[in-house]
Amino acid sequence: MQRESWRPDAIDTKVPSVARMYDYFLGGDDNYQSDREACEQLLEQVPSTKTLAVNNRRFLQRVVRLLAAEYGVRQFIDHGSGLPTRDNVHQVAQAVDPDSRVVYVDNDPIVLAHGRALLEENDRTAVIQADMRDTEAIFGHEETTRLIDFSQPVAALFVSVMHCIPDESDPGALVRRVADHLAPGSFLVVCQLVSDRPEIRKFVTDFMADATGGHWGRVREEHEVADYFTGMEIVEPGLVEVSTWRPDSDLAPTQLTDEWIEWGGVARLS
Repeated sequence: MQRESWRPDAIDTKVPSVARMYDYFLGGDDNYQSDREACEQLLEQVPSTKTLAVNNRRFLQRVVRLLAAEYGVRQFIDHGSGLPTRDNVHQVAQAVDPDSRVVYVDNDPIVLAHGRALLEENDRTAVIQADMRDTEAIFGHEETTRLIDFSQPVAALFVSVMHCIPDESDPGALVRRVADHLAPGSFLVVCQLVSDRPEIRKFVTDFMADATGGHWGRVREEHEVADYFTGMEIVEPGLVEVSTWRPDSDLAPTQLTDEWIEWGGVARLS
């Protein structure tokens, strides 16, 4: 049952939130009627959205597991982390090494409240409320400096969030700015919603901007996402639709329509 009774004063439950809509698509219960209605309207035009969300979450889990197990990464900063669900970044990473440290970043107050409640007894993980575009504030935050040693490799995650950043905020510059703060051997994980159909890009962009009160950027094209990685070493299999990025099972749900996809990959910094 959805949690209609828990409504902090800072949350306008009548305006859909990207984090809460994503929670609804993943089968969570931290969402409100406005979020559910927006999701159902979106599904009428882009019916693949729920499957896409599930496959995106599985991509995140595979990437974190691989970076921790095969590359020895023990520090993660999850930008635009969304609401906590099962198999979160810290759970996946700490299953490999309990000393792994994770900083979650989101600007939604419900994420902060639920995340801190979940992590009260985990001193190697923190949730901070910040705009993911404000790299200096995030990297200088007391919780970040407590947990993250920037002289050592860090994995910076931007999973299914770049479409929330408008063009005027220059998402490519954000990726480069974060990369400039990281030590050699660090990783950037970036993916976002793309479509090769102009009418889908326009519909979703306009719908989400209107539904969320402007808290949205743009559905883009693959070449625009590829530009985020300019000059970086792309980890195999390259930039792809995320369900095909090193799949560990053939049981992932199949996206039956392809009006849009989640597209991106992983870069290693030298």
